Amino acid sequence: MWKMISGQSPAEGEMGAAFANALVKIMNTNRRIVAMDADLADASRFSIIKKKVRGQFIEMGIAEANMIGVAAGMSIRGFIPFVHSFAPFVTRRVMDQVFMAGAYSHNTVNIYGSDPGVCAAANGGTHSSYEDVALFRSIPEAMIFDPADTVQLEWLVDRLAEMKGVHYIRANRKGVPQIYETGSTFEIGKGNILVNGTEAVIFTAGILLRDALDAAKMLGEKGISVAVVDLFTIKPLDVPLVRNCVEGKKLAVTFENHSIYGGLGSAVAEVMAECAQAVPLRRIGVQDRFGQVGPVEYLKETFGLTAKHLEREIEQALRQR
Repeated sequence: MWKMISGQSPAEGEMGAAFANALVKIMNTNRRIVAMDADLADASRFSIIKKKVRGQFIEMGIAEANMIGVAAGMSIRGFIPFVHSFAPFVTRRVMDQVFMAGAYSHNTVNIYGSDPGVCAAANGGTHSSYEDVALFRSIPEAMIFDPADTVQLEWLVDRLAEMKGVHYIRANRKGVPQIYETGSTFEIGKGNILVNGTEAVIFTAGILLRDALDAAKMLGEKGISVAVVDLFTIKPLDVPLVRNCVEGKKLAVTFENHSIYGGLGSAVAEVMAECAQAVPLRRIGVQDRFGQVGPVEYLKETFGLTAKHLEREIEQALRQR
């Protein structure tokens, strides 16, 4: 069972360290778990694993495709691999290995793609991934997760260590606002309604969940009732929840740190179309653009991924009805 932190907490948790420490904890009781990194152990904080459980960490160098192949091979031998690199390098760069050696061969590979979307910040367009969800949605049986904070991420790492298959986790490496109370538990394939509302619903995940909550609060102060739903499991999507949350609303909105093509917005649109739900949908995300260089807050402003932009889009859309 999950519970939100009461009020707007300024506390932040470092995602990379949370991921590494969660792995260390279960590695101490499970020698089959192996962590691999592509020459980014200090950046990802997998260096924590290297120091604490040296025999279960492998430095693969800048050879991401090989890393996926080795992980798949270790899966065949009964190991449970967790691999890391920046999001574009464990998605678009290695798609054939993930597809063939991982998913098609029914091996287990847990993939941590860090700094997706605007989180690439000063690393710029070459390190930006606004298409990673779209790529992994096309892989049969693969699962996709976009955790909002360290509590959700730590729970997810612990759970995936017990599951077979290809799993993709997209998450920032650095500090993010804490949303959930320590000890919260979740359910894979199930979304969470964080705020109830009657006029509109926002579907979101990951680092934009805080912005969505802030936008809903600002709209509420104007007398506009908006629900906020955390769809941290993007695939498999919680179809019944999407249908129920859209029912009776004047507007549905998806808000994602990803391209509007092929990501959460597309997934929700598909559900609404198949169920013939006659509710307008606004997909707020990156508009057919490449990544840019800049601080995260600058990039959020550039791509229209702020609470203020979301508030304005919802208010305008409701006025047009």
